[in-house]
Amino acid sequence: MPRRVSMSKKILLADDEIHILRAAEMTARRAGYDVQIARDGAEAWEMVQRQRPDVLVTDVQMPRMDGLELTRQIRGNARLKDLPILMLTAKGYELEPHEMAEKWGVLDVLTKPFSPRELVRQIDQIVGGAAVATR
Repeated sequence: MPRRVSMSKKILLADDEIHILRAAEMTARRAGYDVQIARDGAEAWEMVQRQRPDVLVTDVQMPRMDGLELTRQIRGNARLKDLPILMLTAKGYELEPHEMAEKWGVLDVLTKPFSPRELVRQIDQIVGGAAVATR
């Protein structure tokens, strides 16, 4: 069943791997989210400063600014410090989700490859279950 998100919640996806961006973008759009994409952390930082998304999904390893530095910048900004962040990584063995939560306020860490549907389920939970099935 198609899903719709009330009032088009805004999601920013930041990753330098275009195939991951496209798969996640397509799945999130089908679920009714308004999706913006950034190809590196510096571009994502510029975008969140212009228009705060409801959720940021960012890769750890990216050019110009990595996901950890992006998270540091966001947590240090009074207007953005409580922005919900999900982290993506190809090196899941290096990042402990509970450590990322304690140190950086990251809500969860998803290891690549991941299911785009699982990512959308995580986003649904973050935005308070705003996504509801429609006919």
